[in-house]
Amino acid sequence: MKNAILVPGRPDKDEYYDPKYPTNSNGHWFPWLSKQLQINDVFAVAIEPPKPWQPRYDVWKKEFEKFDITPETVLVGHSCGGGFLVRWLSENKDKKVGKVILVAPWLNPENNPVSDTADFFEFEIDPDLVSRTAGVTIFNSDNDQATIHKSVQIIRDEVKDVSYKEFHDYGHFCFEDMNTEEFPELAEEAIK
Repeated sequence: MKNAILVPGRPDKDEYYDPKYPTNSNGHWFPWLSKQLQINDVFAVAIEPPKPWQPRYDVWKKEFEKFDITPETVLVGHSCGGGFLVRWLSENKDKKVGKVILVAPWLNPENNPVSDTADFFEFEIDPDLVSRTAGVTIFNSDNDQATIHKSVQIIRDEVKDVSYKEFHDYGHFCFEDMNTEEFPELAEEAIK
């Protein structure tokens, strides 16, 4: 059975505890994408690790690996979630997966202590990780943050055969930047 695992990014702690905001997995375009996958017979789940504002790799990995990960599994990661997928794919060389989409992937390239990522990004990127997938595509916006652009460049420099799609004025691909919960370009990439 085809399935998809969606990995949201790292919210601010204040946003996480603010009742006006949805849960991390229900923010931005995640519910809309889940529905688009569902109506195309792809079962989709978004992980919701505890304390996502303070990402710890072992905690995220435990939540992620609760779901079936097969050669038909589509993986979508946003921001820190994209960085998580790069690490997971780099460290799990025995796993084959379907399409992988990294939306504004972030690796905390400047090791900013305010981000409190501990050892989340202390790993070696596997340059051959694409060979164990049905393709890896990076989505990047020309007006995103400098650390996102730096992270994207690191991945593009180190990973062979990664595809790249640049968008104009999509910011960090958040609702506040896009002014919509719909993200048809992402759905199309995930479903094709």
